[in-house]
Amino acid sequence: MAERSFAKEVQQLKIGAGEEFRGEGILAITKALLQCGVGYVVGYQGAPISHLMDVLADAQDILGDLGVHFEASASEAAAAAALAASVHYPIRGAATWKSTVGTNVASDALANLSSGGVTGGALIIVGEDYGEGSSIMQERSHSFAMKSQIWLLDPKPNLEAIVKAVEDGFALSEATNTPVMLEVRIRSCHVHGRFIAKDNQRPPMSVADALESPRRDTQRIVLPPASFLHEQEKIKKRWPAAIDFIKTHKLNEMVGPKRGKVGIVLQGGMYNGVIRALQRLGLADLYGTSMVPLYILNVTYPLVDDEFLEFCEDKDAVLVVEEGQPDHLEQAFGHMLHKAGASTRLHGKGYLPMAGEYSGQVMLDGLSGFLRDHAPALLSAKIRLPNAPVAPPDVSHLAQVVPMRPPGFCTGCPERPIFSAMKLVEQELGQHHVAADIGCHLFSIMPPFNIGATTMGYGLGPASASAFNMPAKKRSISIMGDGGFWHNGLASGIGNAVFNKNDGVILVVDNYYSAATGGQDILSSRANNRTRSTKHPITDAVKGVGVNWVRHIDRTYDVQKMRDTLREALTTDEKGPKVIVASSECMLNKQRREKPLIAKAIHDGKRVVKPRFGVDEEVCTGDHACIRLSGCPSLSVKQLDDPLRDDPVASIDQSCVGCGNCGEVADAAVLCPSFYRADVISNPNRLDLFLAKLRQKVIGFLQKRRDAKSLRFLKAGTAQ
Repeated sequence: MAERSFAKEVQQLKIGAGEEFRGEGILAITKALLQCGVGYVVGYQGAPISHLMDVLADAQDILGDLGVHFEASASEAAAAAALAASVHYPIRGAATWKSTVGTNVASDALANLSSGGVTGGALIIVGEDYGEGSSIMQERSHSFAMKSQIWLLDPKPNLEAIVKAVEDGFALSEATNTPVMLEVRIRSCHVHGRFIAKDNQRPPMSVADALESPRRDTQRIVLPPASFLHEQEKIKKRWPAAIDFIKTHKLNEMVGPKRGKVGIVLQGGMYNGVIRALQRLGLADLYGTSMVPLYILNVTYPLVDDEFLEFCEDKDAVLVVEEGQPDHLEQAFGHMLHKAGASTRLHGKGYLPMAGEYSGQVMLDGLSGFLRDHAPALLSAKIRLPNAPVAPPDVSHLAQVVPMRPPGFCTGCPERPIFSAMKLVEQELGQHHVAADIGCHLFSIMPPFNIGATTMGYGLGPASASAFNMPAKKRSISIMGDGGFWHNGLASGIGNAVFNKNDGVILVVDNYYSAATGGQDILSSRANNRTRSTKHPITDAVKGVGVNWVRHIDRTYDVQKMRDTLREALTTDEKGPKVIVASSECMLNKQRREKPLIAKAIHDGKRVVKPRFGVDEEVCTGDHACIRLSGCPSLSVKQLDDPLRDDPVASIDQSCVGCGNCGEVADAAVLCPSFYRADVISNPNRLDLFLAKLRQKVIGFLQKRRDAKSLRFLKAGTAQ
């Protein structure tokens, strides 16, 4: 169950030639693939490309009618390896994943694919997750494209350019027998727009046809002596063919005046930012017409020397707009100018920052600085520069009264009680080295838990603790999710621990989905999936590779059981890896599934019971240990009106989903018994109404009895 459905949107994939397509960039890429006669599409989900996989999953019927095979791969490496179908057969294939982490995982297969080359067009669509909205380390796909000599496309962030890049990518791949990487940034993936569609095309050769007529060419297999010839083929045949194709089909663009003292060279993906900055400087209009010559690199690798030198012929200075580091483009262009003996001065990272996202203000500052120094006439007095940004107000004093809210688990998240239990064990046994992993559970490194020392890659939590496999008084603890387990962790984590007789504790957080990538089904998901095989227990896989000490907790909200199991794993005399599988469904996915059903049931007049939790203000002592051991966003503090009580008490707000974790933690930690559960009943039946009236009468009687026994002080000071 993905985080959203595209069942309605995918109907646009059926439109034909001449019709107008409207939608998101991800959907446009899918339509472009079908228009290009793609034979198979594979991939692994991950922002910002997750929705491409979700769109393809929802378009299974459309793909099936065209004879297109779609597969959600176990990892990026599996997706890249599937492109082998284009090595010997003239089948167009596409693979997609999140970059740069996914590209790192796929590197082995990509290097071999690029070495031997392809017969059919092979397109790799990478979601470039760079900048302030990113969730990963900051690197560039460009470096990998250069290393393996995979051609890299970087289209302008609009639907027409993205669709054309898909078409050009397949054609370029076939013309050069080389895989092509299509880089789409966060904004490109989610930009909305329109383009005129073409008819969908059935693949001239399907993967089924290839199975019936097998082929092989030993020159395409990466094995000596062919592997030594591949390098020569790249340089002497494929590279010149790519340069010729790029020039002949004018994949790069030169816009604006043909002559000028200055010019701007930019990655295609930076086009919107550059044009917007020029508009703010009065040097471009709303339609993209620029008063400054622009050389737009829709292909950032390989670069075309002739085009760049022609662009620089009459210019005193050129600015290279290249986001991220290292400055590959600037270095390459500088080398071209030096070899040609040109006098044009090249600038880039001097006016623009070496690292960080090129936001609107950054782009404006860089371009205005360059033009001010090298073409001040363009910035004439009649052009009004944007107002200087207003200095933000000083809010430093708020830090003294407003607590920080670091990123954390969602309300009701089943992973929160796991780390509550770990904190309780920590109080008993002291701190342990904890190796974290990619996924929602990584939020445990933040307050209030402060658990986790490192994170090295998806499913690599146990592997990153393998160096600590030494005799000691304490055992290491490593964590990974079910998504990471099936992606990489079973072999590199569990299997490696068994093989090396690791004595540490491995905790597998099973929330039924690959929740960190959008809630997609995986092998151990418990949902019925008509196109995938699910319901394969993680415990069976763990035992299958030789783990003897295995514990399964099927309800993570049982904090006492979690605590006791963790304590047992850390103190048992049994040697070898200790694996705990802690299972409960991701609360976000559960709410997505259940809320519409509950709303419909209430609308239909059916009886619905929803549990809610609260805190008895008179019982709560204001110690707040419950908050320190839970950290739930719905658990806060409240100031009472009682003048005799200065400390605020705990309070549960309306975002509570009734998971019960706060009460479980209070019970396991032997905290105050101030938590209570109340059932909210919609469309109550007669028994519910009768019991409610009965409770009100009993409670009212007890309240009156208590009030009658209380002391009342009269004005005269006598007690009654």
